[in-house]
Amino acid sequence: MGWLYQGLLVAALAFLASVAVGNLHDNLAARGLKLGFDFLWQEAGFEIAFHLIPYTASDNYWRVFLIGITNTLLVTVLAIVFSTILGFAVGIAQLSGNWAMSRAARIYVEIVRNLPQLLHILILYNVALRALPAPRAAISLGDAVYLSNRGILVPALTTDRPGLLALAILVGLAAALALFRSLTGYAERSGRRVNAWLPALAVLLLVPALAIGLSGAGIGVSVPQLKGFNFAGGWVLVPELSALVIAMAIYNAAFIGELVRASIESVNKGQREASAAIGFGWWQTLRFIVIPQAVRVLLPPLSNQYLNILKGSSLAVAIGYPDLVGVFTGISINQTGRAIEIVAMTMAVYLAISLLIGALINLFNHMTRIVER
Repeated sequence: MGWLYQGLLVAALAFLASVAVGNLHDNLAARGLKLGFDFLWQEAGFEIAFHLIPYTASDNYWRVFLIGITNTLLVTVLAIVFSTILGFAVGIAQLSGNWAMSRAARIYVEIVRNLPQLLHILILYNVALRALPAPRAAISLGDAVYLSNRGILVPALTTDRPGLLALAILVGLAAALALFRSLTGYAERSGRRVNAWLPALAVLLLVPALAIGLSGAGIGVSVPQLKGFNFAGGWVLVPELSALVIAMAIYNAAFIGELVRASIESVNKGQREASAAIGFGWWQTLRFIVIPQAVRVLLPPLSNQYLNILKGSSLAVAIGYPDLVGVFTGISINQTGRAIEIVAMTMAVYLAISLLIGALINLFNHMTRIVER
């Protein structure tokens, strides 16, 4: 009988889907429209202020789509990295024995997380970054990093084989993670202390260096320099990107800090007392006893926060940063009228990135699981 009910449910869903597709086809035909992705090869005809891959107004909408994806991924990755670092610091600070530090961290969490994320972005963009001086009066940090109303300028790694360098970095990262996991696993099995960070970092740096050296590709560092009324060289983090990343990092760090605090407090107090009994200091207890156990509790809610960061990146449209929603779902729809195709492609991208983030978190969760003997 259960199979009958399931079959009827599937049939009902299929019927509703067929009705929806039929109505869509009839409505499009009544307006003289048709579904298709041929527009992707039409000339876009508009400029994009910030892009990681080469682009001109004569390029097609497919290139616009790729630029939207790369710009969205850039914001998401940077916001995840900075919010995680700041969130861990805030979470640990809330549990500090220093009263002033713990109260300051708590006040930060309560203020930041109770204000809308969009408000953080608008305040940082309009009040902080737009108020920075002009390039000729830019704020210099060690003659390498400059802050101006044109953005944040940082040194950039340059090479004539960018594709090879990107691939080498990915391979080096995978090899470093595998080595780190192998060394930590050996330390757990043998009971010996093994410094897994230094060998993993060495592999991460060595693989790209070997790839560039063996291929004969040129590589260098471009430092921003003031020439005339603007800077040349380096990498420019435009004000829109800087405001978006910093505001999202500050906002999401408040939530991550709460997750970290709760995860650390979930570890039995007796664990900390036992570590103190064998002579471990505060940092050693945190590093070797508390955090490894807290991470297993932290990962599931942390993955949800990372997904919120991805979806929150669409707020970039409020300050004009050209993310996927801004340049593709916004401008491209207005110019082509292909709303169904463009919205479907945008939804597919966000779904794919979300599934990738979830898969990476699940992989890390599997790597750090407790293996019973």
